[in-house]
Amino acid sequence: MGFLLITHSALAEQTRNVISLEQAISRAQQNDPWLHGSQLNQKATEYRSDAANTWANPKVSLSMMNLPTNSWAFNQEAMTQFNIGVAQMFPRGDSLAIREAQLNIQASQFSFLREDRKAKLKTLVSELWLDAYLAQQTITLIESDRALFEQMSEVARANYASTVGNTRQQDVIRADLEIIQLEDRLMVQQQALESAVAQLNEFLHIYSRNQSGEAFNFDSQPLAFSVSNTLPKIALNSQEITNMTTYKRSRMARALSQHPAVRALEVKRKVSEKAIDLAKQQYKPQWGVNANYGYRDDMPSGQSRADFFSVGVSFDVPLFTKKRQDKEVAASVADAEAVKTEKLLLTKKMLSAVEKEIKQLNRLRERQAIYEQQLLIQTHEQAEASLTAYTNDDGDFAEVVRARIAVLNARIASLQINVEALKTVSRINYFFSDSHNNTYRSDQGLTLQEGEK
Repeated sequence: MGFLLITHSALAEQTRNVISLEQAISRAQQNDPWLHGSQLNQKATEYRSDAANTWANPKVSLSMMNLPTNSWAFNQEAMTQFNIGVAQMFPRGDSLAIREAQLNIQASQFSFLREDRKAKLKTLVSELWLDAYLAQQTITLIESDRALFEQMSEVARANYASTVGNTRQQDVIRADLEIIQLEDRLMVQQQALESAVAQLNEFLHIYSRNQSGEAFNFDSQPLAFSVSNTLPKIALNSQEITNMTTYKRSRMARALSQHPAVRALEVKRKVSEKAIDLAKQQYKPQWGVNANYGYRDDMPSGQSRADFFSVGVSFDVPLFTKKRQDKEVAASVADAEAVKTEKLLLTKKMLSAVEKEIKQLNRLRERQAIYEQQLLIQTHEQAEASLTAYTNDDGDFAEVVRARIAVLNARIASLQINVEALKTVSRINYFFSDSHNNTYRSDQGLTLQEGEK
């Protein structure tokens, strides 16, 4: 009984902090430091874009030229002068404008990455919440049957002691053994519940960008809590995708092309194309202009000397391009092509994952129908018939135990199927999240059925 008291005490403590699936998802998305960091990275890239289309700073030089070493007198020699010069280098071709455009495009990638992050958080938190719900409800089912088995054990002991009916010693032992096994199953489920809650806690920690000093105060989030006792409803964002009779892979691939993760790779491809344009600017010369003013002092006799002014233009000549410019352009082209392969690989991976989840969901729905329409009803009827036969001295106690265990197992299996079906729906919804165009379109471009939000 000690374990049972501990379990009830732990659950009673957890019920003080009950969190629903909607609350868990909302809190995870609102308090995710990654999203704030992504916004800061986007601002940093935008700032770099503003700074990119700016000329290099002019260079100013100051020098004393041709001082005589025998006297260090400024007016002794005619060649001695104080020189001030200014030099300005100009950007190579349109490199600055291209670099600014490239960074602007790169900055737009962060919004898609944040959308993908939110969709992933929703899926991950949903799965962890449902894991906690499954363990919590399984504990409830086992504990309710544990009380029944304790009553059956007491009846078996009383019948065996009074030699009433055909109760045997092995029936008493079997009843006690089943209670012990139920206690072990309770411990396993309690372990699963604690594990799910601990993992879920990672995403429920309060984070405020305005109070960053409190970000490492981990005592604000309760260590233990419980989830709602009602199984939530998670609808498919697009109902049509589960209809395998009208399913076409190319149509699905086009729908997946609107996913934020794929669109982020498309932005990356555009950034790589700008890198090609930037590399081609290396074929153009870089120009520079410089001006110098040389001041000379008067002669020792007092006669004035003319000052000097110089101006010049400099530029490099990209003659030897085979080992440098050509290779830079070729490297940029290869990078752009590599991004295309990344997009293809991601699309194939997502397409395969969606197909797997759809098929799994369809099978889970078939199993749900079998349990709801047949197995749960028949196992219950079998348990009632076995108990009636035993009470009329026309049945075996072991058969009664087996029938009750079958009822418990069927109820737990049905619960597992329902939870797994919702987890599968959540994983499918990741690929057709609310944050982007989740409409599954036909080959003619007509909108098919769109699921409930």
